Amino acid sequence: MLHRFLADCTVLLHLAFVLFAVFGGLLVLRWRWVAWLHVPAAIWAAAIEFCGWICPLTPLENRLRLAGGETGYDSSFVERYVLPVLYPEDLTRPIQVVLALLVLGLNAAIYGRILLKRQPRPPSAEKSSATRETR
Repeated sequence: MLHRFLADCTVLLHLAFVLFAVFGGLLVLRWRWVAWLHVPAAIWAAAIEFCGWICPLTPLENRLRLAGGETGYDSSFVERYVLPVLYPEDLTRPIQVVLALLVLGLNAAIYGRILLKRQPRPPSAEKSSATRETR
């Protein structure tokens, strides 16, 4: 029973990580310090998808399920839980690349906006001429 509970908690943690990797940039719009957590998470998530690796949380969940008397699964977390919701077919390599590009593209757009907001604005024409006259 404990192993099944821990396996379910692992799935929730995994889902939270995926959501943070994809949408965490939105939190950075509000709290800049979150970028220190989000950037590595987004890079890791994209690397997992680009390289076709298995996230370490997947084998952990499988071990916990097996220890709890359930069967594990051979696929990744995304194949097992996310894709059945989003896509009716099995995960393919091109879909993994598209998912990684979506994560990077969404977050690049968010961070681009943040960086643009931080750029100092050029002084208006009135302020420029006023400062020249006082010299």
